[in-house]
Amino acid sequence: MKVSSPVRELILARQPGYNLPAPFYTAAEIYDLDMDVIFGRHWIYVGVEPDIPEPGDYFTVKLGRASIVVVRDDDMNVRAFHNVCRHRGAQLCNEHKGSVGNIVCPYHQWTYDLSGKLIHNEHMGQDFDFSRHSLKSVHVGNLAGLIFVCLAEQPPADFEEMRAAMEPYIAPHGIADCKVVMQDDFVEAGNWKLTLENNRECYHCVSNHPELTSSIYEYGFGYQPSPANAEAVQGFQELIEREHARWEAAGLKSAEIEMLDGRVTGFRTQRLPLDKAGESQTMDARVACEKLLANFTDRKLGGLSFWTQPNSWHHFMSDHIVTFSVLPIDAENTLVRTKWLVHKDAVEGRDYDLARLTEVWKATNRQDGALVEMSQRGAASPAYEPGPYSPYTEALVEKFCNWYVERLRAALD
Repeated sequence: MKVSSPVRELILARQPGYNLPAPFYTAAEIYDLDMDVIFGRHWIYVGVEPDIPEPGDYFTVKLGRASIVVVRDDDMNVRAFHNVCRHRGAQLCNEHKGSVGNIVCPYHQWTYDLSGKLIHNEHMGQDFDFSRHSLKSVHVGNLAGLIFVCLAEQPPADFEEMRAAMEPYIAPHGIADCKVVMQDDFVEAGNWKLTLENNRECYHCVSNHPELTSSIYEYGFGYQPSPANAEAVQGFQELIEREHARWEAAGLKSAEIEMLDGRVTGFRTQRLPLDKAGESQTMDARVACEKLLANFTDRKLGGLSFWTQPNSWHHFMSDHIVTFSVLPIDAENTLVRTKWLVHKDAVEGRDYDLARLTEVWKATNRQDGALVEMSQRGAASPAYEPGPYSPYTEALVEKFCNWYVERLRAALD
């Protein structure tokens, strides 16, 4: 991988325990590097099975310059292809999502079946070899209904280790038996790494997220112990132990798995109790959907959180699921795509109110967007210099930055 000498020096000289130097958030060269090394070679979360419930259903996603179409084939398999016709390169699917019988290029009507095979064209002669002009496929990973893609020729093999570890946690929530009832695409005016860093800590939560902290315990995401909070922190740890024992006895995996750093496909999970009514991430901490997921009867299943490097986080509760994907637009703008899922048989107006279901994370996303924008403006200042992370509340931010820099270092010539 060819990079300029200044960028190489930044990558090699990154100081542990501190956030990244300003060019990592502002420089076009590093953005291009990120799209090649990070988003071009790793497993990227892009959607859920309920986005494409029937054969021919598709959605598109943009990863840098690459447009990808993810489609359900006739055998109900999930496939992904580069969204480029093999004739003269026109983009095939120009809507974000839809349904097709075959994939037909709107330019010259070259036609591909749902497995990517070219099955029809005109004016190409009797000796034309259809088999040499199938769509270019993209690797797909399906983790209990969460869809990941990888653009690399040889994707990281440790995705299978993540799947083996995480399916027992996620599968009981029954993603395949859900439906997406809202997708919110929100552009944050900041570099994608600032979006991830902000997500990986809750140092900022109490002072910035009144809706979110209505239901989550701040102690669950890092907290400096002191005589003033010792009793509350101890009480929270005892609550975790009691609830983990109860959930595990009911067949719900709950213990923390911490694998964000030191591996190619980084991830972390933990099921944590919720505050107040303890049912869901809502303003009153009660379920937002009366029709619970899967075959659940217990509303108080806490919040199962799942984080992946480099671009996603997810929250699973008894009544609904919220998933987030981070998709860089350019060096200073990032798309945060949020989806809310409920049981496929839930009826709006009877089982759930859409505004109530989505209000916490819609508000939280906007608040986070403002924080990321402030951080981006700060990174552009000549006075900016990396500051120290809190070892109590920002340890997961440090793990993200360690993972990120190590991936760049591994790709250097």
